[in-house]
Amino acid sequence: MTRLVLATRNAGKIVEFRRILEEAQVPIDLVGLEAFPEIGEVAETGLTFAENALLKAHTVAKESGLPAIADDSGLCVDALNGMPGIFSARWSGSHGDDQANLNLLLAQLTDVPDGRRQAHFTCTAALALPSGEERTVDGIMRGTLIREPRGGNGFGYDPIFVPDGETLTTGELAAAEKDAISHRGKSFRAMIPVIIEVLGG
Repeated sequence: MTRLVLATRNAGKIVEFRRILEEAQVPIDLVGLEAFPEIGEVAETGLTFAENALLKAHTVAKESGLPAIADDSGLCVDALNGMPGIFSARWSGSHGDDQANLNLLLAQLTDVPDGRRQAHFTCTAALALPSGEERTVDGIMRGTLIREPRGGNGFGYDPIFVPDGETLTTGELAAAEKDAISHRGKSFRAMIPVIIEVLGG
């Protein structure tokens, strides 16, 4: 069975992708970075989601000697010309301070009327082989930003994002409901035919 590395130490992300592989009946042995403690964090110095995803995927493929998949994602707000985008996780200045990032974004949108608060989450997933071959796919979830956070599920900007066609925020949706429509779920599912083509899954 082909072994494939998902370039993350996020257990939830590994479970999600493993489930998608199983649903598609692709016989792949998926492991995360916990199997390679010697591989350090990869600096996300790219200017696009694709560049960051490819940086991580190529680094992990080279250091592990195995095909690797990485993803990069963020929130793109129409009224902010697509920002915070690749800076979503560090919008307030410090990486991973979800509450500070959310508070800053809401403050920046205070004067934006309800009818102009459209946004979308984007996720680019990249597959890289040790040979240098690469592929990328995208997943997008469109929606609207509300003014007050709702829901304790998810993370990041989930409590203020209402996907198109929904009345609940992604912070209120159950994990399975969010997975079915999420940008990452879409990009991971779009990666399945690429894996089958490139790895012969």
